[in-house]
Amino acid sequence: MTFAWYGHLKYKDHWLPAVILVSWGIAFFEYWLAVPANRWGSAVYSAAQLKTIQEVITLIVFAGFSVLYLKQPLGWNHGLGFGFIALGAYFIFHEWS
Repeated sequence: MTFAWYGHLKYKDHWLPAVILVSWGIAFFEYWLAVPANRWGSAVYSAAQLKTIQEVITLIVFAGFSVLYLKQPLGWNHGLGFGFIALGAYFIFHEWS
């Protein structure tokens, strides 16, 4: 989804309706993978855990995408924010007694 949502930022000179259609095509393919993955994953994880997994993976992919594809560096504040999200993931997955 990262490429579908943000990949077009390198092509701001392209016709917007065409960019939207390409993005939808990419997203459509990914949804074909995400829906069954969530269905199967729900046998092991709660909905909150599935969403947390998705967000953490998305953040990791986006960080790499931002630096490598968009050539936009990440700063200490991004690292701190990502750290807080990782802390939130810990609280979601931790088994409290």
